[in-house]
Order: sequence, then structure tokens, then C-alpha cells
Amino acid sequence: MTLSIGGVPEHFNLPWYRAIAQQQFEQAGISVNWTDYPGGTGAMMQDLRNGNLEVAVALTEGVVAEIVNQQSCRILQLYVESPLIWGIHVSGKASWQKIEDLKGKRYAISRLGSGSHLMAFVHAQQQGWDPQELSFVTVGNLEGARKVLATEEADVFMWEKFMTKPLVDSGEFRRIGECPTPWPCFVIAASEQALVSKAAALQKMLSVIRQACREFMEHPEAVQLVADRFHFQLEDAQTWFHQTRWATNPHLSRTMLQQVLNTLYEVGTIPEKTDPDQLCRRFSDA
Repeated sequence: MTLSIGGVPEHFNLPWYRAIAQQQFEQAGISVNWTDYPGGTGAMMQDLRNGNLEVAVALTEGVVAEIVNQQSCRILQLYVESPLIWGIHVSGKASWQKIEDLKGKRYAISRLGSGSHLMAFVHAQQQGWDPQELSFVTVGNLEGARKVLATEEADVFMWEKFMTKPLVDSGEFRRIGECPTPWPCFVIAASEQALVSKAAALQKMLSVIRQACREFMEHPEAVQLVADRFHFQLEDAQTWFHQTRWATNPHLSRTMLQQVLNTLYEVGTIPEKTDPDQLCRRFSDA
């Protein structure tokens, strides 16, 4: 049985890359076709919706919004329990120096419904700004954001702070703030079709990746592996690794999911708040 799985080409997914390279999924009797999604959660949700992807390792808020708005998938479990630290960036040449300067500015986002889109709403809410007054420029991915900030077609870009740190270090971007997600940052979600036709394979997949996460967190060279693969400074890799916790059990908190629903509803991303249990698919033996 083969599963098509997608995730961002970032450090968070090293447990997946290692498990695939070490053929841990094959040893459990399943095959995995992994696809990197530089466009992030919005691109994955689109492919889940149109049947080109069966499993997504995606941002919690993006998956919850997708389920409420499109009913295309269900959450299987948490993947990363710690929050994502979003850096709030402007061009290194821009005059803005503090968060207050960004009110009314144009936000570069990877696509509508993406994490960068939703977190712009969350950040505006936290600042007391009207989220409905935000304006957006769709850029596809990090490379697109670099172009529009350089040409002044957009003003602000929110992205995971360690992935953008080399651009901050070079002076291309300036990070003028941070915005942690108020909840665990990544979940594993499966399409409705896969839940019906490949339930047994999904259960095996979850078992393998939970073990892969345990092994990675205990790996004595994990920090070096992150630094080498993603060209991080060793100090940055160490800081990131020690503040990141991967999920090693299938538990999903109703309270956490309700918080996500409440926030998305308040900023107008979803039209209604559904029962948190309706967001999930729990396997009896998980």
C-alpha cells in the first residue's frame, strides 16, 4: 500500500526524511511517496482537496480552517507539539523599525488560506488592529516574498524565523518582531478518501513516524544533522532543536482545537465554530 505524503521542505520534517531514507515505512509494510511543498500549507490543502495528495504534514491553523471550510480532510494527530515562531520581516532597506509601523502595510503571503495568511490575521488581532483591513500580495513561497519585498510590491512577510535567518543575517530582510502560534504548530492530516480506502496504512504510518520522532529527539547528532542539511549556523540549529518538541503519542487536545477554532472565527477565517471532535479521526488502537 502506497501513501502520498506532503510537507514543507524544512527542518521540522527531518524525522520524515530520515525514516524514508532508512526504509522504516517499508519495514512496516507500506510505501511512502513524499513531496516537498515550498508553497506551504495552502498548497497542500489544495492538493488534498483535488485528490493529488493523501496525507499532509501541515500547520494546525491551516488544516483546521480547511476542514471547516472545505471538509476535505481530518486531523490524525499532532506532529510538532511546540509553537511555530513566526518572524515578522520587512526589507532590509525599509524604514520601518517597530511593529507599530506596520499597521496598514501590505502583507506578502504564500497563498490564501496559508499559514502566512492566517497568522497575519492572528497578529493583527493581537495588536488590536482590524484584521479585515489587512491587504495581501500572493507570492507563492519564500522566493516570491524575496522578490516583492525587494521591489516594494509588498511590505511585510511572516515566515518561520530560522528559515529566514540567513536572509536576516545578510541584511536582505530585517526581522522587527516575532509571533509564536498560540498552539502546537504542526498536525498530520489525511484526506477523506484516504481515511476510507487506506485506514490500515495510515495507522502503520502514524506508528512509524512517532517512533522516528522519538529517535530523532534522542539522536546525539541531531543538531549537527539540522545544521548540515539546512545550512544553519550551529548555534541557530541548537537553539531551534532545543525549543522544538515532536509528538510521540496520538493524543489531541479538545481545548487546543477549540482555541484554534475560536481564533479563526474571531478573525473571520471560518464562518462558524464546529465541534472539535469533528476535526479529527481517531483510530481505535492508536
